[in-house]
Amino acid sequence: MTYAIECRQLTRTWPGNPPVEAVKGIDLQVEQGICFGVLGPNGAGKTTTIEICEGLQTATSGEALILGMSWQTDADRIRQQIGISLQETRLSEKLTVLETLTLFRSFFHAGLDPVAVIDRVSLREKMHARIKTLSGGQKQRVAVATALVGNPQLLFLDEPTTGLDPQSRRDLWRVITDFREGGGTVLLTTHYMDEAERLCDRVAIFDRGRILAIDSPQNLIRGLGAEHVVAFTVTGSQQPAEDFGAGLPGVIAVRLESHQRCLSVREPHIAIPALLDLINRGGMQLSSLTTRQATLEDVFVHFAGHGLNEVTEGNVR
Repeated sequence: MTYAIECRQLTRTWPGNPPVEAVKGIDLQVEQGICFGVLGPNGAGKTTTIEICEGLQTATSGEALILGMSWQTDADRIRQQIGISLQETRLSEKLTVLETLTLFRSFFHAGLDPVAVIDRVSLREKMHARIKTLSGGQKQRVAVATALVGNPQLLFLDEPTTGLDPQSRRDLWRVITDFREGGGTVLLTTHYMDEAERLCDRVAIFDRGRILAIDSPQNLIRGLGAEHVVAFTVTGSQQPAEDFGAGLPGVIAVRLESHQRCLSVREPHIAIPALLDLINRGGMQLSSLTTRQATLEDVFVHFAGHGLNEVTEGNVR
């Protein structure tokens, strides 16, 4: 089987005293025709790994094959078959949308009609508008369109919806879904767990230069053994211990998350009454209590031991 992306014992070490290991022997296979999500905090090594796959960085050791090809021997062929949309794409603000897409189309031996791509990202009414006049969401759709105009087999999208309003996010979700349903492969990085759960067929969780887990979002969440999270805060002269609630019926795990205590539970209707009784017997008062479905954020905390947005010692890029 030829994978869209195949990394074998990939490493990247930055020189220094001591040297910094950004990527520590990663093995990764991305099947063709899927949306593959890469999750992890800033400094987890995911950006370095992706830049090696995009040909922007060189691995210290190991190899990364893109559509069965190597950057060392097939660089031009790879460039003709991939599209890249960075988190911040700076386009010439004096060009129109059509002029921008026509320019990017000229970089490829074969590709798509720029007007057809403009229609694909729902910007026909802005076709002759200059880039500087567009909203943030419209500019991001143009950036994705520049990655699509070469008719790639593999699309790299780095945080494509960061900072966008809900409607603009959904517009880009549709573009990504349409590309995948047309047979393309997407490598997506995101900090939005709902986005990964909705778009991705499989995800890899990165932390400290390693991959902690790879599977479908549904299987990773199911593997926690808990379907719900009960988050609560208490007041009183006596604060609960760090493992408060660990022995309650149906509780799988306990953790601190910001100012809240979180219990991963199988059956909240059993765990919550037991928790309230424990709080009362401890002479504390309940300040807040919420329940929600378990998410990929909970999966990340389970494997990494800290939250997705927490900065941890030893993280790099």
